[in-house]
Amino acid sequence: MQVILHCGAHSTEEDRLLKTLLRNVDRFGDEGVAVPGPSQYRNLLKDGMARLLEQPGTPISAAALWDQILDGRAAERVILSNPHFFGSQRRALDGHMLYPEAEARVRALQALFPADQLELHIAIRDPGGFVPGLLENAGPDRINTIATEISPQCLRWSDLFERLRQAAPEVAITTWCYEDMPILWGRILRSMAGLEDGARISGGMDLLASIMSSEGMRRLRQYLAQYDELSEAHRQRIFVAFLDKYALEDELVEEVDMPGWTEEMLEQATEMYDQDVARISQMDGVTLLSL
Repeated sequence: MQVILHCGAHSTEEDRLLKTLLRNVDRFGDEGVAVPGPSQYRNLLKDGMARLLEQPGTPISAAALWDQILDGRAAERVILSNPHFFGSQRRALDGHMLYPEAEARVRALQALFPADQLELHIAIRDPGGFVPGLLENAGPDRINTIATEISPQCLRWSDLFERLRQAAPEVAITTWCYEDMPILWGRILRSMAGLEDGARISGGMDLLASIMSSEGMRRLRQYLAQYDELSEAHRQRIFVAFLDKYALEDELVEEVDMPGWTEEMLEQATEMYDQDVARISQMDGVTLLSL
């Protein structure tokens, strides 16, 4: 069975993506794709992974896990979503690296489902916005500590992917940039479900609608209704054109307020992030969904 593990990352619309996946349960089910509710597996897998991390080799029945997760339903592909698969939000930057527990946790997931084909799906984000997103609910002491100890220019998503590829080379990775998600939203959903480009889904423009005026969305829907079939690339070009004209500017501006972080630091971080994305696009075993 194909097991799609949506691993966040944190502060990349992970909850909204899960909700949209759940809106398509029946549609995906017709294609043999199951989207269990998170209450059916999150604590179950958390406990199983904890046992394996503490005592590797602990016998755990994959069949029993699937019985509880799928509740007797048949599926060829299962989507499991949890931004904490790689560790908690608080531990995401331990050791001045992104998700230092990721390799051990992926190996634990492989041990839980040894007969299944695991794939990772994860969003990445400019560290200048990712770090403040992680700290959104943190106290001032922790924010000051992280701002002092970690420089956004030094965080590399490609390092995380290199570690994962070395630890679990059998596990393919699909990734995309958080900054592109409003345009890529439908493509991300189809990729996770294993559907062909252009396949009908519900909520394929949900994120776009959150940053575009209602008038713009109305005109966009009218425009798209004129065409029965559009390639994914053509659809994305249309989205970009309408967004250029009808974007809600306040929703596009991201204000970063971290003690000691300057505009120059953030600009450098963005430059390094762009270079990092280019590197990721060339990595074996990694698929980058891009505009």
